[in-house]
Amino acid sequence: MSNEVFSDRRRQEAVQIGRSRSVPATRLSSPSPQASTVAGSTAGTAASSSGTAETREITLAQAIREALAEELRRDATVYIMGEDVAEAGTPFKVLAGLVDEFGPQRIIDSPISEPGITGLGVGAAMTGMRPVVDIMFGDFIGLIMDQLANQAAKVHYMSGGRLKVPLVLRTTLGATRRSAAQHSQSLHAWVSHIPGLKVALPATPYDAKGLLKTAIRDDNPVVFFEDKMMYQLKGEVPAGEYTIPFGVADIKRAGTDITIVATSSMVQVALAAAENLAELGISAEVVDPRTMFPLDKEALIASAKKTSRAIVVDEGYERYGVTAELAAVIAEGAFYDLDAPVKRLGAMDVPVPFSPVLEDQTVPTPATVTALAKTLCGRV
Repeated sequence: MSNEVFSDRRRQEAVQIGRSRSVPATRLSSPSPQASTVAGSTAGTAASSSGTAETREITLAQAIREALAEELRRDATVYIMGEDVAEAGTPFKVLAGLVDEFGPQRIIDSPISEPGITGLGVGAAMTGMRPVVDIMFGDFIGLIMDQLANQAAKVHYMSGGRLKVPLVLRTTLGATRRSAAQHSQSLHAWVSHIPGLKVALPATPYDAKGLLKTAIRDDNPVVFFEDKMMYQLKGEVPAGEYTIPFGVADIKRAGTDITIVATSSMVQVALAAAENLAELGISAEVVDPRTMFPLDKEALIASAKKTSRAIVVDEGYERYGVTAELAAVIAEGAFYDLDAPVKRLGAMDVPVPFSPVLEDQTVPTPATVTALAKTLCGRV
């Protein structure tokens, strides 16, 4: 059977499944009037909005759940697959309630086999579906590197553009949960290194919902990292439809004396450090790239040129990591405008300890960011 025929049949089956399910009006959030607009391979190149200014405060976990529910309603080819995603709603309860609305045919509990479910996701994406594959801990992506780096990332190129892999791989990062060395790493640098993959790291509920909707609509494979310690972080999120484009950084706080480029959970660390610095008369600008690839190099360089000093903060290992890449971008692009070397703060190059008193020493904190910024600004 040809790929086109098989793809059409799978899409028709998915649409029939979607139409056969009634959608209770009280479940999660309702789709917006614009939710039927389908973006193709250029999904996320421009933000969209339903035109309403209404917002409400929700947690990052709720924002993720809303994004998934809205996309499941909008597109019958979207489905979720992973370990404990249905009745359990994941160990972090992020997906709680989705199986009640969409059923086990679209919220699929899988065996404990990360390579198997990722391979199924890649195949389903190639034949017309839009799977969201849930890998419980980012530490487990080592198990799926062939499926992700050698298959999903390269199929479009190696098929001469005939095949697409609209796959979203949701996973987690972040330490300080006392989960020990095999469940606490931040490994987003691994996949950011691979051409063909897009990588998103939301830092707020607003970013989480908008970026995830963009990821699901994208025709390319996207790895979506959520910090497991931020699921209860609250923030304002629009009630209407919106997406956030990939490759567009966000200035979380404007400043004039020093730039702090921070990712994921480190955005909150950077903002806390900026508050400390403000008390000392130092104005810090906090810039969140939001996506590792595509990367908004221009925004990082422009901020560093404005302030003349820069620090890059990331929870991944400092050695050969995200901090090195972002610091290099700034050093090359803003070299003649810098008054000091670009500095980096990342996780210690050690296995993450289980001991709370030791684990807390391995990741950047507001105090360490504040101290480094003071040194760069000559305020020691």
